[in-house]
Amino acid sequence: MLQVNEIRERFDHACEGLKKRNLKNPESLLHQVLELDDQRKQIQLERDGLQAESNALARQIGQLMKAGEKEAAEKTKERTAAIKSQVKILEEDYITTEKSLTQLLYTIPNVPHHTVPAGKTAEDNEEILQNGKLPDLEPDYKLPHWDLIKKYDIVDFELGVKITGAGFPVYKGKGAKLQRALINFFLDEAEKAGYDEVQPPVLINEESGYATGQLPDKEGQMYLATGDGLYLIPTAEVPITNMYRNEMLSEADLPKKNVGYTPCFRREAGNWGAHVRGLNRLHQFDKVEIVQITHPDHSYQTLEAMSLHVQGLLQKLELPYRVLRLCGGDMGFTAALTYDMEVFSAAQERWLEVSSVSNFETYQSNRLKLRFKNENKKTVLAHTLNGSALALPRIVAALLENNQSKKGIKMPEVLVPYLGFEWIS
Repeated sequence: MLQVNEIRERFDHACEGLKKRNLKNPESLLHQVLELDDQRKQIQLERDGLQAESNALARQIGQLMKAGEKEAAEKTKERTAAIKSQVKILEEDYITTEKSLTQLLYTIPNVPHHTVPAGKTAEDNEEILQNGKLPDLEPDYKLPHWDLIKKYDIVDFELGVKITGAGFPVYKGKGAKLQRALINFFLDEAEKAGYDEVQPPVLINEESGYATGQLPDKEGQMYLATGDGLYLIPTAEVPITNMYRNEMLSEADLPKKNVGYTPCFRREAGNWGAHVRGLNRLHQFDKVEIVQITHPDHSYQTLEAMSLHVQGLLQKLELPYRVLRLCGGDMGFTAALTYDMEVFSAAQERWLEVSSVSNFETYQSNRLKLRFKNENKKTVLAHTLNGSALALPRIVAALLENNQSKKGIKMPEVLVPYLGFEWIS
């Protein structure tokens, strides 16, 4: 969440940034934050003043008792009791006000970086670059992936419906091996780039959800295990970043670089038309996630490096892709700047998002209480970043569609050592 002192010191900057997100009347919202903070500080000032008076009176009582002035001591005790009652009321008011302030801050998204373009929808995103030649498939071999997976019997949606429901496919034979190959390839490439692998839980508690910003913003998109109050993770970002919750690092510890593979679970309520057919949108899918905890001075260099890492994966998979800088209206609630990577799907003739790489600056670390001591021994909030490296379903869709021919579907050379075969046929 936003830092109150940053809002106070850079009020106009925060307002202008939030307008890029199409937030209505951000000035009023931020004024409410400052008013609650002023109220909280005033209560704290009164409480501390009364507490100091109470402590002074307690010392007087001892002195009066020693001097034999029992009546004066009793009156002082009465005053002390009255002060304690006032302090208790003020403490309750302080807790209520602080809670109201926190709840209000939870509703305010991150302030976008100055390079984020204004806009309302994905149509307003800015294309940064495009790489690779778009496939030119023969008319007889231009099947969408949902037809290809039936033809080669590698993914079974009907069986998934039988077992669980729509959006939970069963991968079979070479389809299952392709999943495993991609996961191992992505993890190996991350390890080469200096990321330490972790295997986190796929269930999180409520505190973890609030710490990284999935709650309360994305509560409706998450699966809740009601018996235990635990949530199935929408991305490995959540448990991996929460490894550092309430941590005090030293500057020498930075950057922290972790990678993890997990299944991910998203309710994805909404339209299930042609554009979300097949593997294009699922309730359960596999993803490899990279996470970095960095010094604020280096986080945007880190963001570029993470973007290049993801692009390198797409290049090795021989997939044409483009990079978008998301506009304010299409960017995630917690992000300050996001790059989306999209691959071209030849049979569908459209771009498919396969990765988002984001810098959250201090938005998550403020919730996480993730700090470090700098060289001057000053406590500073770290910056957090993460990215999909990569999400599998649409990668698989593009690999199947772009590489189909009369002989079958040719696998990228980089995957053959992981697969043990060159063709799905």
